[in-house]
Amino acid sequence: MGESGRGISLQLQMLVGFLIGLVGGLIVHATAGADAPWVVTLTTYVTQPGGQIFLRLIFMLVIPLLFAALVMGVSEMGDLSALGRTGWRTLLLTLLLSGVAVIIGLVVVNVFRPGDGVDPAVVQQLLADGAGGAKAILERSPPSGTNALVEIIPSNVITAMAENQILPVMFFSLMFGIGLVMIQNRTGAGKTLRDAIEGLFEVSMVLINLVIRLAPIAIACLMFNLAAQFGWDLLIRLGAYAGVVLLALGIHFVVVYSAAVWGLGGMTPWAFFRGSQEAILMAFSTASSNATLPTALRVAETKLHLPRRISRFVLTVGATANQNGTALFEGVTVLFLAQLFGVDLSLFQQFMVMLVCILGGIGTAGVPAGSLPVVAMILGMVGVPPEGIGLILGVDRFLDMCRTALNVTGDLAIAVVVSRGEKPDEA
Repeated sequence: MGESGRGISLQLQMLVGFLIGLVGGLIVHATAGADAPWVVTLTTYVTQPGGQIFLRLIFMLVIPLLFAALVMGVSEMGDLSALGRTGWRTLLLTLLLSGVAVIIGLVVVNVFRPGDGVDPAVVQQLLADGAGGAKAILERSPPSGTNALVEIIPSNVITAMAENQILPVMFFSLMFGIGLVMIQNRTGAGKTLRDAIEGLFEVSMVLINLVIRLAPIAIACLMFNLAAQFGWDLLIRLGAYAGVVLLALGIHFVVVYSAAVWGLGGMTPWAFFRGSQEAILMAFSTASSNATLPTALRVAETKLHLPRRISRFVLTVGATANQNGTALFEGVTVLFLAQLFGVDLSLFQQFMVMLVCILGGIGTAGVPAGSLPVVAMILGMVGVPPEGIGLILGVDRFLDMCRTALNVTGDLAIAVVVSRGEKPDEA
């Protein structure tokens, strides 16, 4: 969002809501306890419904948003047959870097396990409290083995949407986007359909922005419930989670991008990061890939000296479709909350989480908090209570700034690699 609400920015409002809920919950935990009658009444009739309304509004909009964003991200590739290797190299590098990012995140969170060690009795109580609000999502047991692979392809996409089956919806969206690419330059109907889907995306984003304005109140409610039951242990887990996210982002930023631009792009990491620093700082301050796009385009042309026809295509598509940092963040967040709530995910389930995060990187809007709907859907898919997302909202602004810087840097890194061997712009 990045907008100000009558003198107080939404980010500051979210921080205030986070602190109010956290401090209030800690005081209740230390004095009355979560089982006190008045606390039970407050959580049952005020704070729990307040958080649930926010989450249900997010779930209401996530399917149209993901469908439209994913179709738009694929269709912006343009005519793949005309673009030739530029389009395919961009797509393959996007999937490769996103895959590496998610793998780094999953490895780091499995090694450090920041969500372990919470009292099982407290976890079970929180699971019981949160089960009702997300019953429609959590009651579906995820498929396993070959059935999981088969069910990625929906027999009825409307049913898949109605049942919040995120992988089948993503598969349909990818196929729909590819079909739209194949016809949009041949028929007027293709352009009309693309405009309609773009309109759906814009309407969904407007509604998401309206819902996010309720986030300060929702954060206060969710954090109060969590802090009243977890106590000080919550702060320790939250700090460990943020540290793991930053460590994984740092590894991908320094190691993977350096290797990519040097080994595949023929540019030294020093020259790349020095030339990209203006766009990186802009991305960090705005927490929006879309808002940083004009700066990134100028940096690619004037600082990195990349061909305009390559950089414009790669960076424009990348602002929506190449979200390495977001994919990494989503993977770490889901596994952290699974550990926190004692939900044991098998290797196959973690692989499915990785796949959804990679696809979610394409279908995530390049705006602040754009990954929130995807995280919420993945939590429901693997049976983790969505109420836990209240933990993430409190520290999400800073982590959003960090992962957006990673996203924009990844766009520039792909532009460097794709530009290698291409002819420079004519004078």
